[in-house]
Amino acid sequence: MIQTVIFDMDGVIVDTEPVHHYAYHQHFKELDISVSDEIYASFTGNSTRNVFQKVKDLFQLEQEVEDLILRKRHLFNDAFDSKPDLYLIDGVEDLIKDLYANGFQLIVASSASKSTINRVFNRFNLHAYFSHIVSGEDFPKSKPHPAIFEHAASLSIHPKENCIVIEDSTNGVQASHAAGIYCIGYTSVNSKNQDLSLASQIITDFSEINAETIKKLG
Repeated sequence: MIQTVIFDMDGVIVDTEPVHHYAYHQHFKELDISVSDEIYASFTGNSTRNVFQKVKDLFQLEQEVEDLILRKRHLFNDAFDSKPDLYLIDGVEDLIKDLYANGFQLIVASSASKSTINRVFNRFNLHAYFSHIVSGEDFPKSKPHPAIFEHAASLSIHPKENCIVIEDSTNGVQASHAAGIYCIGYTSVNSKNQDLSLASQIITDFSEINAETIKKLG
């Protein structure tokens, strides 16, 4: 019986991708580099640190990765605070409240930085529902490496076989699969060109699942 639900954040709880896209591309413009749509799509599910390690290697940048991260974070925070049309993904708030009311433990495991996760959680008052926040910035390797989900499962008060992951990215689904955790793949209109074929099941709308149906999974 499933008792712990591990949520990805970007594309699952909230769509911050347009803000990230704006911040990254403003930064790429400042760096005078041209990052193709194909290369950018391959970054989905990676931490900012891993993105800039790849960008630095690819474009032979002289800047330190930490400096690149700080500049992008500044651009993101400015855009995040000024963007009025930032909403939770349709149906996810109802799902979170339903799971919480039915005694599920909820954990977020996101490639985003702690500051970004907290920014989102503060804006939408989500802290009360989640027992733990796990950030990809604490791990040397990003999804599809399973470390982030293995750690999230270790924080669960229930065994790993009683946990599931909800993900919307190729890298995230692969990470959950590698960690041996049942994965619900969410086909988000905001996450383009993602391969969810390794997911245990795929949904297109959060109304397709609830506390009762999730409890029976695994």
